[in-house]
Amino acid sequence: MIDLYTWPTPNGHKIHIMLEETGLAYNVIPVDINKGDQFDPDYLKLSPNNKMPAMVDHDGLGGLGGKPYGLFESGAILMYLAEKTGKFMPADPRGRYEVLQWLMFQMGGVGPMLGQAHHFRNYAPEKIEYAINRYTNEGGRLYNVIDNRLEDREYLAGDYSIADMATMPWILGERQGHSFDDFSNLKDWRERLKARPALQKGWSVMRDEVRSVADQTQDKERWEILFGSKQFERR
Repeated sequence: MIDLYTWPTPNGHKIHIMLEETGLAYNVIPVDINKGDQFDPDYLKLSPNNKMPAMVDHDGLGGLGGKPYGLFESGAILMYLAEKTGKFMPADPRGRYEVLQWLMFQMGGVGPMLGQAHHFRNYAPEKIEYAINRYTNEGGRLYNVIDNRLEDREYLAGDYSIADMATMPWILGERQGHSFDDFSNLKDWRERLKARPALQKGWSVMRDEVRSVADQTQDKERWEILFGSKQFERR
């Protein structure tokens, strides 16, 4: 059994999708980032960067027995689960690195840049034109990279893989300032992924827990937990 400490954000959904695709049994342990659960001392022992998701595999490292094995960072968790199950990342070096480079593309570019676009367009208490333009434009560039990559293939790294699972939850179109109609290959890819039953099930994990952007930004205490000075309190 796997204990998954998570919340329904793009990074959380990556792991929900992977677990559903692999059919691994898992237990959802909510980490309500709106209430500050990510700063709980016990949670910080597992995820010292006070972010979610994090995971404990009670079958031991790689499911091979031994004491429970815990890890944090969504990209590392995806790689771990792929290696544990032998699914969604090829074993041969060429195929493996094809997947890993696109996973790193998501981790180093798509997540941070689109996350900032989403923040400054929807969460920031002040509308800072430079920041909105900077991250919206960079988001458009990344959308275009993906669209070009998908010109002659169905998935980012050949076959469906953890690279697709990692990237898809971050592609939110108009909320990040872009229309899917401008990126037809990306649009078709996203719809292709959304049609997968396991992805639908993973995407639905804890959806009822999500509060609207408007509610979150209007609640000063919640905003401080997510974006303000509470993040920097010594614990």
